Formats: sequence, C-alpha cells, structure tokens
Amino acid sequence: MNAAYTGQIKVRFADTDANGHTYFGSYLVLADEVVSEYLAQVGWDGGTDGDFLTFTVNANIDFVGECMAWDILEVSCRFTKIGNSSCALEFEMLNTSTNEVATRGSFTYVFVDKATRKSRPIPQAIKTAIIAAQPELAG
Repeated sequence: MNAAYTGQIKVRFADTDANGHTYFGSYLVLADEVVSEYLAQVGWDGGTDGDFLTFTVNANIDFVGECMAWDILEVSCRFTKIGNSSCALEFEMLNTSTNEVATRGSFTYVFVDKATRKSRPIPQAIKTAIIAAQPELAG
C-alpha cells in the first residue's frame, strides 16, 4: 500500500478471544485507533465541539493473517475517495512479529450536521488538509 500515514499499536491480551488470537472485532478498533491519528494529523478533530459530526457508515475488513496478544501491528492508511459529504479510507495491518499482513480493510465516513443529523458537505478546511496530505485526490 502507498500509505499516507503509518502508525503502530500493540494487541492487548484483552483484544484476544478464546482461541488465543485477536478477536475479529478488535481489529476494527485497533485500526480505528491508528486511523484516528492520521485524521488528527490532517486537522479532522473527532470531537463534538463544531457544527458537524462524522458517522462511520461502512467498515470492511479482510482477515489475511493471525495476531496474538502483545504483537505489534503497523497500520498503514490513506484516503481513496473524497466526495461532497463522504470520504473513504483504506488500511492495512502488518504484524511486525511475523512480517505478514494481518488485515486489509476500509472505512467510509459521512459528515453530518450536528443539529439535523443530515449529511452536509465536508468542511473545506478538512478537505483542503486531506488533499494537501494526498495531492492525488485533487482531481
């Protein structure tokens, strides 16, 4: 993946299941933690102080490898699409203990008006910051 951002996160024992490996739902939480770092880097504050919210309307994940407690995952991500009120981001998780890809997935976000809960355009400052970080999305 040609990543715009890469960060690391440790699989905790609490992220595992009765099989001893990472619980399938935990992968989305782990990915979201690192993706949120990238969102903050481009000025997309996930807080509720402004006039908009963002809803995750789709999350997809393919499980390619296995991760155990205490494995360090390198999560790479990048935006793949920016529309009027929504955007899509893909991620890949590499298990640094085995040097194998663990998952590949994506999130789709919709910006909504805080008061009406209806979709609204992506704030221009956020759109501009994403395109500055990933100029290939300008076209």
